[in-house]
Amino acid sequence: MKKEQLAINSVSTKGDLEETLAAYRDAGFRKVEFALWHVKDYLAKGHTPADVRALLDGHGLQCIGGFAAAIECFSDNVQSNHDLHVENAKLLAALGGKNMVVGTDGPKDGPSMEALDGLAEGVRSVAGRIAEYGVNILIEFNWSPVVKSLRTASEIVRRSCAPNAGVLFDPAHYHCTPTKFDQLTPENVATIKHVHVNDMRDKPGELSNCNDDRELPGNGILDLRSIFGRIEELGYKGDFSIEMFSQALWALPPAEAARQMYQSLLPLCD
Repeated sequence: MKKEQLAINSVSTKGDLEETLAAYRDAGFRKVEFALWHVKDYLAKGHTPADVRALLDGHGLQCIGGFAAAIECFSDNVQSNHDLHVENAKLLAALGGKNMVVGTDGPKDGPSMEALDGLAEGVRSVAGRIAEYGVNILIEFNWSPVVKSLRTASEIVRRSCAPNAGVLFDPAHYHCTPTKFDQLTPENVATIKHVHVNDMRDKPGELSNCNDDRELPGNGILDLRSIFGRIEELGYKGDFSIEMFSQALWALPPAEAARQMYQSLLPLCD
């Protein structure tokens, strides 16, 4: 991991868009991943995507992607849901972002191997529609009633046959799901197009909350150097975006929260 690969997910801080972007810049970040409702709230106040892009440019920041919703493949709202993802991809493209992270739904009769084909079909459909914007659709395993491991998410991507489909890897979900080091195979890592960064409290994975039990890198029990080192060894060259759901960080001014997060990442850098 290198400093130029570091990013921050805007869900990690509280505050309005103008304040948080300035905080990220001052902390040392040069890349940002958006919780898209932060952007949409700003747009609702009369601003345009061009205004957001100007803010980013003014602070020397690059948008690398964002997230907002799960992709629905089995509901009664598939068309409107897929339309939403196309609009989100279009917005990300206007901001310069390329990675759209999504969760997934599942069939009413519960998880099954057959469900993977339905999910792959939905991913392939959305991927095809957003290809013109240069945006990837990335499955986050464990944001789903079906997809509970890197292996499963990667299998869906392979079945989709979509070149702009991939997987989001997150250590918190790695810890809380059946995903373990032996799933970091060349075939699975080849599907990873984006990585989140966080550490986890000293609790068994099955007793952990994948959001509430996150710690800053270095304050938890995960061997992040080994995990990320393996992913990089197998060819990953993308960004590493810190994503925290921390009441303590949310209570801080964005500048201090961002500073603590950036400093926690530096020991992981070469």
